[in-house]
Amino acid sequence: MVHKDMEKNTNKSQQIKDQQDKEKEINAQEKQEEKGNTQQEQTNCQELEKKVEELQAQLNELNDRYLRLAAEYDNYRKRTLKEKADLIKTAGEKVLVDLLPVIDDFDRALEHIEKASDIEALKEGVKLIYNHFQKFLKQQGVEEIQAVGEPLDTDLHEAIQQVPAENDEQKGKIVHVVQKGYKLNDKVIRHAKVVVAM
Repeated sequence: MVHKDMEKNTNKSQQIKDQQDKEKEINAQEKQEEKGNTQQEQTNCQELEKKVEELQAQLNELNDRYLRLAAEYDNYRKRTLKEKADLIKTAGEKVLVDLLPVIDDFDRALEHIEKASDIEALKEGVKLIYNHFQKFLKQQGVEEIQAVGEPLDTDLHEAIQQVPAENDEQKGKIVHVVQKGYKLNDKVIRHAKVVVAM
């Protein structure tokens, strides 16, 4: 019986030892899995950190690009405002420079008006100055509005008086211009003041 008891104890000891070995093996596997999981988590964290760094770099680049564009636009806006202001200041300069020869002609005419004995020559000189001035106006894009004999057009003409028509053909048409009208590049800058037959 002792022998049986020993054998039982040995078997039990063996079973306990086997059980302990299994538990150690399971614990080792769990530790290995935990280690693997920890390594996987570390790898995932490293990948996420890398992705965050890439996104931060992209954000910084886009922000820098935005700031540069905003500064560039601001400089453009300031430059165009300055150019506009300069253009407004000097817009009339070319016109005035082109007008100076006509003024010179008037000065010469005024000098000779006192000494002139030939009225016809004086008239001819004034006509030349007038033609020179008309040529200057045409060069600037100024054009006289034709009125006499034309039907009244309120976009071009301003009727300041009405007179009875001499015949049916004259009705609604302009018979006299009190003050000439002008257009600058097809834009009316002064309406012609006219008399209309009714």
